[in-house]
Amino acid sequence: QTFMAGNAMLREKTQGNYPAPKHILSCVFEGLQTDIDTGLAIETRYFVNLVRSPEAKNMIRSLFFFMQEANKLARRPKDVPPQMFTKIGMLGAGMMGAGIAHAAAAAGIEVVLLDATLEGAGKGKAYSEKLLEKRVAKSQLSQDGAAAILARIKPTTDYKDFAGCEMVIEAVFEDRALKADVTKKTEAVIGKEAIFASNTSTLPITGLAEASSRPANFIGLHFCSPAEKMPLVEIIVGQKTSPATLARSMDFVRAIGKTPIVVNDARGFYTSRVFGTYLSEGMALLQEGVAPALIDNAGRLAGMPVGPLALADEVSIELVHKIASQTKKDLGDQYAPRAADQVAALMVDKLGRLGKKSGHGFYEYPADARKHLWPGLAEHFPVRAEQPSLEQVIERLMLIQSIETVRCLEEGVLTSPQDADVGAILGWGYPPFRGGPIGQIQTLGVANFVAACDRLAEQCGERFRPGESLRKKSAEGSQFFPI
Repeated sequence: QTFMAGNAMLREKTQGNYPAPKHILSCVFEGLQTDIDTGLAIETRYFVNLVRSPEAKNMIRSLFFFMQEANKLARRPKDVPPQMFTKIGMLGAGMMGAGIAHAAAAAGIEVVLLDATLEGAGKGKAYSEKLLEKRVAKSQLSQDGAAAILARIKPTTDYKDFAGCEMVIEAVFEDRALKADVTKKTEAVIGKEAIFASNTSTLPITGLAEASSRPANFIGLHFCSPAEKMPLVEIIVGQKTSPATLARSMDFVRAIGKTPIVVNDARGFYTSRVFGTYLSEGMALLQEGVAPALIDNAGRLAGMPVGPLALADEVSIELVHKIASQTKKDLGDQYAPRAADQVAALMVDKLGRLGKKSGHGFYEYPADARKHLWPGLAEHFPVRAEQPSLEQVIERLMLIQSIETVRCLEEGVLTSPQDADVGAILGWGYPPFRGGPIGQIQTLGVANFVAACDRLAEQCGERFRPGESLRKKSAEGSQFFPI
């Protein structure tokens, strides 16, 4: 009975994607029925089977080797002296700004937390106070330790308080004019060597740096939300960002206990751009008449934290719609319309369903019950009689992320395939057993991946069409990584 329940509980946790826990249970179950020598032989066979599995290779490569490289700052520019940070500024005390401030203060760095009003800045500090109270209640931190962290955060509305900061991080609304204004006000008081970093998630850094009088010291630091918990920081290098600024920014990311990846400047950078393909492919499937439950269950069974429709609700369908509208406005005739744009526009503009924050999105969020899919979806997105298989839906949701990641490498947005896999796992919860978007190609084999994408391009659209670099690798029989 114990093992029957154990297997069921394990399946719920892993969706059958991680063989190690299942092998461990099998070793115990089978070993208990025999003598110790036979039990050890059984365990050895399971272990050898596990070590030779693609899941083990993927996880060792990405979570051990690549993660160590990133945390050791392998891509840090050489010959730049290490930077010690004692005081930083934080522009904007919303959830993101408050989270970054908390991470820095917890690492022993003084933080000047500036907002438009003292009340707003105070709320940002109160966010840290709540987080610290929880840690004290769990005996993870002493009361004195919590008080010391909180004392390092200074709420203010006066830019003069930024004097002496080695770095100022901007996390205000995604508005170019507002960001330009706070950049100029900050640079008027900080030292010549101080770094100005923008936490923008979509606006190109080179464009934002035009408001700076010293663009060499201007860089992007894209934290993932919630900033105090998520381990990844995407460092975006603008056209005029100096190697010294990059090196010192990497020092800061390591100082606050985060893992950095380095990307070059482009719309959506890397994490937002590829993460968006998961959401948009889920919406495309919905528009095609695939059952919403099948779409979201496929995402979870593929190893993603939640399904694409549920995730769109979490990040806000309204935000997805706004980003698509702004991108279309910026690119004009070069913009390639997507099915997801039509779905998001319908949900937001016509139906007023903005996502979880409004209580209504692809799901309903009743106050006294668990969330559930909105029954009205069937009216606006009729479910077709013939449904794709679970495997077909999983293939589309996962391969679209890999093909977009390869495009980021081809365009020079990503500086290495190693950073691509680390960024995906830490940034948006890409399943580690697949190794990352590039690790997934490695597992399938480049030739098999190219063939699958060509098939999907014929069936679903040119967004799946692989580029020349992949075709060249396929022809050469080469891989991205040696193992």
